[in-house]
Amino acid sequence: MEFLIVLAAAALRVATPILLAALGEMLAERAGVLNLGIEGTMLLAAFVGFVAAHQSGSLWVGLAAAIATGALMGTLMALLSVTLGLNQHVSGLGITLLGGGLALYFFRLLYGGASTPPSLGQSFGQLSVLPGTTLAPLLSQYGLTYFALLLVPVLAFVLRRTAFGLRLHASGENPEAVDIAGVNVYRVRYQALVLGGALMGLAGAFLTLAQLGAFTHGVVNGRGWVAIAIVIFGNWRPVRILLGALLFGFVQALQLRLQAEGVALPYEILLALPYLVTILVLALAGRNANYPAALLKPYRREGG
Repeated sequence: MEFLIVLAAAALRVATPILLAALGEMLAERAGVLNLGIEGTMLLAAFVGFVAAHQSGSLWVGLAAAIATGALMGTLMALLSVTLGLNQHVSGLGITLLGGGLALYFFRLLYGGASTPPSLGQSFGQLSVLPGTTLAPLLSQYGLTYFALLLVPVLAFVLRRTAFGLRLHASGENPEAVDIAGVNVYRVRYQALVLGGALMGLAGAFLTLAQLGAFTHGVVNGRGWVAIAIVIFGNWRPVRILLGALLFGFVQALQLRLQAEGVALPYEILLALPYLVTILVLALAGRNANYPAALLKPYRREGG
């Protein structure tokens, strides 16, 4: 029982950045825009958040800087894909390359490409909940983890019960009808991409300001691509996206535990296990996924 509780606690921590990034991607795709810039957005936000916290001595300044960076990258994606109507695949991949390149360049510029990166010396700690009880390891999580979990029902309510959520959904399904109804499709898609980018920035900040307290160029390590798969697995629904993130987190935590226990398997197989499970789940869920009808389709007003 204790083993399962510890494993579940680790799964929650591992799942947090993926859940935040996947929720951000869900908002963008619900509005009809595929944002493949998650990986670069998370990496650049993780770096900017680290530098801001390192220079200011305040984790909160770093957190705000990371969120702002994510929102800025979301705005850039909106400019390319919504205003200019460029190919969404190319735009997103360009942002990933841009974010990764900027993070690596400025890291080398500021820290000389040190093999041992500087540490913050502080990080957002885990909240101590019900200490001394059996559930203490499970409930003692980062504040950002609890925030990510809280976002799931909040976004589920927003998407189903608010005017903004209905407009978002309609913009990804039938933007022409939304435009005829007097709603600015461009504005809705901009809002979705900026909010989604902010959540991706928050996901990057979790890695450097909470989980690691330091920055390395491989800190994101493919989590952005996993987040895209989780959105498809979750069928663009927050609760199912949470389940997908927890599944990945559980498998990742399990392979780390198996390595620690010295299981007689090549460590390369254990490292690949979470990603193999992600591919398998995506292959199974992708065939029945209910993609937004206007996804990947730039919208142009009649006569505009």
